[in-house]
Formats: sequence, structure tokens, C-alpha cells
Amino acid sequence: MTQRITPHPPRIVPLRRDELPVDTIELARFMLGKYLVHDMPEGRISGRIVEMEAYPLGDSTSHAFQGRRPYNGSMFLERGHAYVRLTYGTAYMLNMSSETAGIGAGVLLRAVEPVDGIALMEARRPRVPPRDLARGPGRLTMAFGIGQSFDGRDLCTGHDLWIGKGEGEADPIVAATKRIGLSREMHRPLRFYLPASVYVSGPRRLLLAPSSDVSGV
Repeated sequence: MTQRITPHPPRIVPLRRDELPVDTIELARFMLGKYLVHDMPEGRISGRIVEMEAYPLGDSTSHAFQGRRPYNGSMFLERGHAYVRLTYGTAYMLNMSSETAGIGAGVLLRAVEPVDGIALMEARRPRVPPRDLARGPGRLTMAFGIGQSFDGRDLCTGHDLWIGKGEGEADPIVAATKRIGLSREMHRPLRFYLPASVYVSGPRRLLLAPSSDVSGV
């Protein structure tokens, strides 16, 4: 059964590139509470971003760590561009470039709270509880209809696939914890989330004792 999870969603306005922090870690924190929007002929899908992950300069787990390659060029674009990558041959992940043009770094959108177009999400992910429609990076791209064709897309245009902010909404409380699903550098507190949200991905036990201190990362 379709339900609106956010009863009174705000008016969503596009984020300008000059509003986005240049620093990768700051950008990951900044994007929490903002919105991912996909406008399609059949309607709008949108969701409030509740979990982000940073892949800053020098991070050995980043797809940009070994330098620019044919597959990762979007990570070297000016901040605010989509980097879409098929992971493990099964699921697409939506990242966003950070820093300045020519420098490879990015942030991963890990989870959103569905707001608009829930019926459209359910059609792509049938028999899935509303809480799990976009709770996790692979689920997110499936629910939003995001695939490889969106790689390199400018997310600051306010058209098609874009990022926005809720008009009049205050900045949320943000927590940080270690990353999951990596084979190295998992200890770094580079996964940011809204601690009050039930739409954050991963086991809840991994969110215990969250830290807001990212010094020394």
C-alpha cells in the first residue's frame, strides 16, 4: 500500500554549485537533510537524504585513488556532478563529485527517506516496505531509476536528476560513524547520517556511540 512518509513535504528548490562546500567531508555532511529529485515523464520521485559517505583525497578506497581512468572521469569534474558506478556487477551506486575540477574525490549517497513518487518507487521495488525502498545505495538507485546513463550528469541544473533543499528547513543534527562494506580504512568516521532517522542503512548496532568529531580522519 502506498503511503506518504513525509506528510507535508516542503517546496524543494535546486542547490546552486556555489552553495556546495568544496571540501569532500564538509560536502558529505552538508548534503544531509537535502533532497534528491528525479523528474520523469511519469512523475516526480524525491527523497530526503539521510545518509552520506565521504571519499576524500588520499583515501585508498576511493575510485579516484589511482588517478583518472576511463571509468572514473566524472569524479574529476567540478563538484556537483553524478558519478554512477556498477558495483559487484549487481547494483549501481550514485556518487557526487567534490573538490574542484581536475581533482578526483566524491561523496556517496547511501540512503534517502522517500517523499514524492512512492508509487513509482514501489513499481520498481515491489513488495518492499516503504522504509526499505531507498535504504541503502543500491536500493536508492533502483527506486529512483538511476543507471549508467546518468554518469557525469550535472546535479545542479534543477532538471531531470538534481539535488535541492527544502525551502525554510533548518540544518539537521548530524552524526558520524565508521564506514561499512569496505576491506580497508573502515575505521574512519566518514559515514554521516541523521541519528533520528529510521531510513539509515546497515545494522543499527553499527550506529551506536556515534561521533561528530572528524578530526584526524
